[in-house]
Amino acid sequence: MKLVSAVQNGYSFIGMVKDDAVINVSALAASMEKEMPHTLLNGIQQGEEFTSAVQDLVNSAKAADYTYPLEEIQLLAPIPRPSKNVFCIGKNYRDHAIEMGSEADIPEDIMVFSKAPTAVIGHGEGIPSHANITDQLDYEGELAVVIGKTGTGISKAEAMDYVFGYTIINDITARDLQQKHKQFLLGKSLNGTCPMGPWIVHHSEISNPENLMIETKVNGEVRQKGNTSDFIFDIRTMIAELSKGMTLEAGDIIATGTPAGVGKGMKPPVFLKAGDTIEITIEGIGTLRNEIVE
Repeated sequence: MKLVSAVQNGYSFIGMVKDDAVINVSALAASMEKEMPHTLLNGIQQGEEFTSAVQDLVNSAKAADYTYPLEEIQLLAPIPRPSKNVFCIGKNYRDHAIEMGSEADIPEDIMVFSKAPTAVIGHGEGIPSHANITDQLDYEGELAVVIGKTGTGISKAEAMDYVFGYTIINDITARDLQQKHKQFLLGKSLNGTCPMGPWIVHHSEISNPENLMIETKVNGEVRQKGNTSDFIFDIRTMIAELSKGMTLEAGDIIATGTPAGVGKGMKPPVFLKAGDTIEITIEGIGTLRNEIVE
């Protein structure tokens, strides 16, 4: 099940992707006088009750009447405005930690920072170049975990029960701001620097999220090529550590780290400029595509 937040004829709706089409689940539910959450975030908060209702709707005879070609639909970020900052796991691939410093930079404990909700944009939206603020804009292709239910002090054994699904995030970073301020928030949170999508894939469709190929291309050139099997800290550890004394809520998003191959790690470094297109493809999910704009 691939779930989207989308816009059609000026109206936002919850949709489900099937092949190269989108079923407008919100309109379908209304036509059948069925209740449906107003947003995908609200649906995630309802848990399996929501996904079961969606499945029943798309299996109905009327679904074909509310099915449209994917290219006719404007996709938003699956969760256009998260209820809190996006949690990000830093240096979670050994080779990336080394390219950003040395073997001494490989973390012994989980490293966490965040991106502000106002940074989130959807598939196909333009990433502002912020040329008046930075000249070191960089990409980071990442698998993102979407939390499906609220919990505190979640054990590793139970952690995967708290996952709703998976999406893709491009952790766009202003490297110069990151270095200048000696912390990550400002360099990671410029408006439009958290492309997310194109959809959320329900956890039932991904049997092993820790064995997925991930590839990032810039203008068609492969820059990053890795596998989530190379995580230093696995998803269970991420969820358990984040929930120690802090409540994770349904709809929270965890970006799990990026493989080697970022622009800053190249010799010499190569940063993004207006007109560059970044495509991040993750096995079992799809491709998130955005362009840098002035």
